[in-house]
Amino acid sequence: MTKAQPIDRIFLQFNKNLDGLKNKYLRDALSAVLWMSDRSLWLASDESTTIEKLSYIDDKTFGNHEQFHLQDFLDSFQATDEKGKMIEIDLEGIDYSENYLWAIGSHSTKRKKPKNDDLDIIFEGKDLERLAQVKPDINRYILARIPMVKDEQGKYTLKKSEGELTAAYLERTQNEEGMVSNLLIDALKNDPHFGSFLSNSTNQNIALPGKDNGFDIEGLVVRGNRILIGLRGPVLRGWAAILEIEVEDSSPGLLKLKPIGENGGLYKKYFLNLKGLGIRELCKDGEYLLILAGPTMVLDGSVLLFRLKGGIERLSDRADKKVLEIISEIPIGEGCDRPEGMTIFPYSDSSNALLVVYDSPAENRFEKDDPHSVWADVFEI
Repeated sequence: MTKAQPIDRIFLQFNKNLDGLKNKYLRDALSAVLWMSDRSLWLASDESTTIEKLSYIDDKTFGNHEQFHLQDFLDSFQATDEKGKMIEIDLEGIDYSENYLWAIGSHSTKRKKPKNDDLDIIFEGKDLERLAQVKPDINRYILARIPMVKDEQGKYTLKKSEGELTAAYLERTQNEEGMVSNLLIDALKNDPHFGSFLSNSTNQNIALPGKDNGFDIEGLVVRGNRILIGLRGPVLRGWAAILEIEVEDSSPGLLKLKPIGENGGLYKKYFLNLKGLGIRELCKDGEYLLILAGPTMVLDGSVLLFRLKGGIERLSDRADKKVLEIISEIPIGEGCDRPEGMTIFPYSDSSNALLVVYDSPAENRFEKDDPHSVWADVFEI
């Protein structure tokens, strides 16, 4: 297997005045990236409630940072709690289709991290208590669309509405215990594969964190009415999963699941042999589907780039057993440089370059005179 080496690097310049994350910078938690034809890059962080736009400056640099707050587009969306603390979305995927930008959160619960995570053993004290605390964040249960149109200068921007285009998100729900989720999670609670990760026999929510091989979304591809959702977890006996759904308007600003397939179910599911890895990102490459696969848990392990031969249509084509091709292994760092987002990127004479952004980037991706910015990698595929 070939271990890929970057053919170039692109500098992503973020504006320090728009960098409002607590205890870290936007550059430290990039989770999704999307190239648009006006030579802009759209990015998401898994610790914010915003979408970032960077514009082309030169062949090595994207900057002129613009920021879009989701609460400005989505009705009843709250970016902060009653104490003014940000409720992160944990955005894990963005895509563009038919004049809409789509964005999806992880739909996962989270376990608190020990503060002294440099220790080898924890057996008492506050860190032991923290490790037992699991909670959901309402904003993580988000699947949203926002009109994405060109302005008078021919540059893409976001609008709450534009003609018949309207911003909306999948309806959220709340059970008797006050646990929040949405229509997608509710539909999956009785699923024979995923139900046990989401609820028990009395239909009570199970708080199994995504980083513990619980339910965790980390990939989004939209083509027309088809929405493909990649799951980092759970990985079942070594098999990763992609969900397919369709949505339709239910009321102004809200979406509901649309029956899909011959049996009228609300979703389809596909299991993929990704060598025991979970899905970390999905990306369209023309008619093909690229899949970035990595560990479900927080560890340093192989990150592989797969191509689905024949594209999305082959997901339901069982005639050919060999439809997944490993393109390469993406390098990672020790405790850093975890590939999280990818997008097809026009580079020089190559029409098949891939731009990759990283969570927990290594120190060599930073510039001392610009602490808010970061270098991303370009790979040939």
